[in-house]
Amino acid sequence: MVDKFVGTWKMISSDNFDEYMKALGVGFATRQVGNRTKPNLLVSVDDQGLISMKSQSAFKTTEIKFKLNESFEETTADDRKTTTVVTLENGKLVQKQTWDGKETTLEREVTDGKLVAKCKMGDVVAVRTYVKE
Repeated sequence: MVDKFVGTWKMISSDNFDEYMKALGVGFATRQVGNRTKPNLLVSVDDQGLISMKSQSAFKTTEIKFKLNESFEETTADDRKTTTVVTLENGKLVQKQTWDGKETTLEREVTDGKLVAKCKMGDVVAVRTYVKE
């Protein structure tokens, strides 16, 4: 079921991401870089079902490796230390990050050949869209 996410995805649009980063508590300078960065997303799965999601840009590369439904410690691109769990819900990869009593959710789904990532923090939603390279 995760197979449709596997590949290299290039960002083509990013909407409301500055507001999302503000809701996370990201500082001004980091937001400026984050808004200009258009990362590629590389998704792969190994023989043991370990999923790798790598966000790659000239500014920063981050990678997480995980198994579905198993929590792990993550250091995010904006340097938050989170407890994260990724699940598969109705064909969507749902990544929940919790830290300091806060929670954000990143939902990724493949629709019409595009990977759409919805980043949610409270009532703020950012949408980032990728196409397969």
